[in-house]
Amino acid sequence: MENIERTLKVTNRHIQNVFGQFDSYMKKIEDRLNVSMVFRDDLLKVSGDAGMVSKAISVITELMKLSERGNDITEQNVDYAIDLSLIDHEEELSELDKNVICHTILGKPVKPKTIGQQQYVENIKDKMITFGVGPAGTGKTYLAMALAITAFKQNQVNRIILTRPAIEAGEKLGFLPGDLQSKVDPYLRPLYDALYQIMGAETFQRNMESGLIEVAPLAYMRGRTLDNAFVVLDEAQNTTPAQMKMFLTRIGFGSKAVITGDLTQKDLPKDQVSGLEIALKVLSPIDEIGISHLTSVDVVRHPLVQKIVKAYEDYESKKVKNPKHDKNDNQNKRR
Repeated sequence: MENIERTLKVTNRHIQNVFGQFDSYMKKIEDRLNVSMVFRDDLLKVSGDAGMVSKAISVITELMKLSERGNDITEQNVDYAIDLSLIDHEEELSELDKNVICHTILGKPVKPKTIGQQQYVENIKDKMITFGVGPAGTGKTYLAMALAITAFKQNQVNRIILTRPAIEAGEKLGFLPGDLQSKVDPYLRPLYDALYQIMGAETFQRNMESGLIEVAPLAYMRGRTLDNAFVVLDEAQNTTPAQMKMFLTRIGFGSKAVITGDLTQKDLPKDQVSGLEIALKVLSPIDEIGISHLTSVDVVRHPLVQKIVKAYEDYESKKVKNPKHDKNDNQNKRR
């Protein structure tokens, strides 16, 4: 194992952004890549194993490019840059930063932050129907909403339709007061939140009152033909096979549909098969349909969320490989 030392010039105005508060990002890079870094007089000295030093230089360079483009470097950026270097991925993190979909009402750019998210966005743009499957925090719904609003503003579609199955998430909510819209609103709240953030409450309300934007439970889609619309079906893991087939056969001319879901968070009765699971098996041979599988690597929330998702993925994979593991868990519960 050959140890070397390399130097990299780092602009002073980007130091705190790239290295983090109290050099927290620099320490993370040192720990994960097993290198030593010393910064003095605009020069960063990186020493350690030749391969790891090269990866560390690559990570710092990518973070510098992001910083130069006006980004506030986050822990997620640092973790993802390190992950890319470890798998020797040729795609540059800074290239993703150029693919801005739109801006929020506060001017914040909405863009893919991982290669998985970028491939998901490209699928939505290229395909008539796209499935986005993956854990919470991977931006499935938010990116779909951003693309829907962009298509609507550019007159590519005449309306936006957002829907999800109205099913209780493992809890009995009991009687909800108010009219029918008031009863279903709690199930649709995540969709409203994304719309408010990207479009603004006033613009959303105005378009909703004129019928150009519709947020409704999946049951409302039955018997309709959806032409010239951008349709997003969220939480699709909670559809039955019949509901999924019903939804997919509503898509009309000039329309685009995105179906998002997380197969690990089904709220259906135990003996009920998910419509999303069946659809992925049945429709995978059709070229006009895009299927994007996002993983814990694509989680863009707090780094702890990524670790939680990864821990659950590892646990589930162990159960598949060793069914006795799950059986022992059940026996322990009975005790």
